[in-house]
Amino acid sequence: MVRGVYIHIPFCHQICNYCDFNKFFFHNQPVDEYIELLGKEMELYKSQLEDARIETIFIGGGTPTSLTEKQLERLFTLIQAHIPLNDIVEFTSEANPDELTFEKMKLMHSYGVNRLSMGVQTFDQDLLKVLGRTHSNEHVYEVIEHAKKIGFPSISMDLMYGLPNQTMEQWKYSLQEVFRLKIPHISAYSLLVEPKTVFYNLMSKGKLSLPGEDLEAEMYSYLMDEMDKQGYHQYEISNFSYGGKESRHNLIYWDNDEYIGLGAGAHGYVNGIRYSNHGPLKKYMQTIESNDKPFMMQKEVTETEKMEEEMFLGLRKNAGVPMDVFYNKYGQSLQNVYGKELKELVEKEWIEMNNNHVRLTRRGRFVGNEVFQYFLK
Repeated sequence: MVRGVYIHIPFCHQICNYCDFNKFFFHNQPVDEYIELLGKEMELYKSQLEDARIETIFIGGGTPTSLTEKQLERLFTLIQAHIPLNDIVEFTSEANPDELTFEKMKLMHSYGVNRLSMGVQTFDQDLLKVLGRTHSNEHVYEVIEHAKKIGFPSISMDLMYGLPNQTMEQWKYSLQEVFRLKIPHISAYSLLVEPKTVFYNLMSKGKLSLPGEDLEAEMYSYLMDEMDKQGYHQYEISNFSYGGKESRHNLIYWDNDEYIGLGAGAHGYVNGIRYSNHGPLKKYMQTIESNDKPFMMQKEVTETEKMEEEMFLGLRKNAGVPMDVFYNKYGQSLQNVYGKELKELVEKEWIEMNNNHVRLTRRGRFVGNEVFQYFLK
């Protein structure tokens, strides 16, 4: 059963040096036409949407806030027309702090957006320039002030560590600002240098100086300790919240449940089939205009693959994988399917098994990707 909808807005006014998501520089792009075709793609999912109880909507990018107020309003009008909103508990939009005006925020709130996810990344101004970010700390403070005035129930911030030449002191300062601002949800990721990014090209030329593994591990350890001291609950490898402000949408992914992905380059999981849409705008738009879903790839997930995904997605959560849920879904016990792997991982002290759950230990969180490999047959 489909639980969530993801909508991709692939436009940016500035391309960040680390970003490998499907995105296009805003200038001279067919933005209005793209929004209309998003509405047409929603129509193509009419039967799945009518049969579902949609709990979450997440608008990501790219940069959704790169749209004008008029374009945002048209997007929200299409969402209201095609997606059942009665059961929505979380409606998130990603945002760049320097593009999120008071007027845009009021508009978004009036259409039901109740969670803002801001790409802050760091509070160090020099590192912001290295990343190719265009906002300042003042933009962040202003957005938070406006959000409180308007009445947004939740704000999330993305932070990054392991950045080029980043020091421990710079990382500590970013976390201190988050705590001072009392942001209820934090996603904190280590930098991954991906192909087709500015950082990748620099690294290939030996011109990207990154912190070593030891310093990056120290940053992650400090993150977990300080979040705990400040009353945050770490509910996933990279995500922390307080006051029940976990990302309900991302939990759909980690629970291995189904969701619809809309837009150029979006991914989805519907009726046991994982799919990805065409990324190039022209190909995506031409396919929609022909009244076809813009699939680039479709893959029916086998029972074995479902069990694998249940493990490597579920183990990202601090709660881990409930053994009874696994049995109810697949008709087999975890011990029967993965007994050898579980035994080895327990001996390494990377996982623990208690209270009907299999979960990563603190030690295991540092080597999560190695743990996940055990379940890929």
